[in-house]
Amino acid sequence: MSVERRVKPANDIRICHKCRHINVDRLKKQLEEMAPDSRIRVGCKSYCGPCDRYAFIYINGRYVTGETEQEALEKARKYVKKPHTS
Repeated sequence: MSVERRVKPANDIRICHKCRHINVDRLKKQLEEMAPDSRIRVGCKSYCGPCDRYAFIYINGRYVTGETEQEALEKARKYVKKPHTS
């Protein structure tokens, strides 16, 4: 009897599909390239105040903001965890 173990992604990344400061498809692709061992969820984050003023990425428990999508992406880079190895 084998037990299948689910491997937890190294990174929990979330972006808002309603944020007018980002292009969701482009940002998701860039995040996948930057952090391939990640779970990236897209949907409203109920972060409407800052979301209305800045681009933001929620990564591993932190909200990272930037004036632009690229600035938020660069700031998020330092919070990317390395993939799990067994």
